[in-house]
Amino acid sequence: MKNINIGLIGLGTIGTGVVKLLRQNEDLITQKLGAKLVLKKIADIDITTPRGIKINKNLLTTNAREILNDKDISIVIELMGGYEPARTFVLEAIAKGKHIVTANKALLATYGNEIFPAAQRQALDIGFEASVGGTIPIIKTLKESLVANKINSIMGIMNGTCNFILTKMTDEGKMFDVVLKEAQKLGFAEADPTFDIEGIDTAHKMAIILSLAYGKKVNLKDIYLEGITKISRDDIGFARELGYRIKLLAIAMLKNGAVEARIHPTMIPSSHLLANVNQNYNAFHIMGNASGPVFLFGQGAGMMPTASAVFSDIIDSARNILKGVTGRVPLRSISETGMTQIKLIPMDNIETKYYFRFSALDRPGVLSKISGILGENNISIATCIQKARGEGVAVPIVMTTYRAQEKNVRQALKKIDKLDMVQDKTILIRIEDELN
Repeated sequence: MKNINIGLIGLGTIGTGVVKLLRQNEDLITQKLGAKLVLKKIADIDITTPRGIKINKNLLTTNAREILNDKDISIVIELMGGYEPARTFVLEAIAKGKHIVTANKALLATYGNEIFPAAQRQALDIGFEASVGGTIPIIKTLKESLVANKINSIMGIMNGTCNFILTKMTDEGKMFDVVLKEAQKLGFAEADPTFDIEGIDTAHKMAIILSLAYGKKVNLKDIYLEGITKISRDDIGFARELGYRIKLLAIAMLKNGAVEARIHPTMIPSSHLLANVNQNYNAFHIMGNASGPVFLFGQGAGMMPTASAVFSDIIDSARNILKGVTGRVPLRSISETGMTQIKLIPMDNIETKYYFRFSALDRPGVLSKISGILGENNISIATCIQKARGEGVAVPIVMTTYRAQEKNVRQALKKIDKLDMVQDKTILIRIEDELN
């Protein structure tokens, strides 16, 4: 039986999971592959801290180039994360003829337009299923299962930290800061949670998804981004009253050859599947023109779920090695030479429904003044909720709208927020309720 040697760079949580999974299911993996995967070398800057699993010291090194320069290693697994030296190591491995498996969404979202063409020129595989959605097979679904479809839309809950926070705020009435600390204590949030709660992590994943769904190059900075830090218990309560739940949603919609790409807190109907994806789970709602709606759900992070996704790529590459083939499935759905720049619709031009929460003095004429400005900007009110608390006191006024253009909404709110009767900046949350 043939041995296929692999090298692992990064022995953190996911790297440790990869080692554990290989040991736990080695016989099963060998049986299904028809060859033996041999973990020949593991590189990490810290090889002394216990990982809860025994590893032969001869396998460990602090020098990643022992893996890159080893001619017997066919597959390099990059799980160190970050931009550098991950980018350098990956490009060096490609130059030396090694297949790559990575979970590094930040690397691929930022440098994918450099890395993928380099791999194609060398006729090498890059597996990155674990970079988006943890154990959920979203990458393979878009690259293979739905390859004959025009993808009309993708809506995804792609960050478990944000979903955990919003779930706790919704179901238990807790404040944002309290739930964030709880998430950090449970290991669902980093000590510095900025990448998660400001939506940056989701944007990295969205950039990868867009390139696969539409076969186009994506600039990360062109994706509209808004985090969850401004969401309050008040907004969650009003959302419930209106029949919605709030989720941090990544949205891609194909419209006349261009694509809306936006990430922001979104109100969705409480009855929809996405609204009922809770805790640290992830989900994807895909609409193909032939497939119709496709819903994928599962654990979006974690040691063993992500290790499972890593192994799906390792085995794919190993099977190709055994057959002596490569490039059967293009790295990003189509050949790198055929990829062009994606045309994204400017955020000002998108149209959707909106939720506004104004903090205004409770006195005559307030509603007519606010509604007048909205009307002047072609914004029609669908519902209005006013909680009276006594004349001269600031009270919340909640309005939802019919479909309106983002540019008009921003112009209207700019005028409204300057009114003497309005005490604080208006809270805006977009609504997506035309979901299949």
